[in-house]
Amino acid sequence: QVQLVESGGGLVQAGGSLRLSCAASGRTFSSLNMAWFRQAPGKEREIAAAISATGGSTYYADSVQGRFTISRDNAENTVFLQMNSLESEDTALYYCAAKYRLKGPYEYWGQGTQVTVSS
Repeated sequence: QVQLVESGGGLVQAGGSLRLSCAASGRTFSSLNMAWFRQAPGKEREIAAAISATGGSTYYADSVQGRFTISRDNAENTVFLQMNSLESEDTALYYCAAKYRLKGPYEYWGQGTQVTVSS
């Protein structure tokens, strides 16, 4: 079983930055493909960024490309999301997710951390 705990959310002004962290339990973190999803009020949950188990491959949604950076520290069992040039449209509950297989749905989810961007 994998447990994920997010932190780093908060209130920030438009144009500002935040860094989200997701700490994972267990000894198999280096085998997990990780992602950050987000869900804004009244909208469906969407993937923002993803990173492969080795960190060698990343994916970004068009809406965050060039502003967000996903990274991971396998020694610390942690994945990060650096968010720069934040916009009001980035306001959402951000979730960390994990899966072992490269294809298929994400199996493990955190509780989420709120990011609010004021304009």
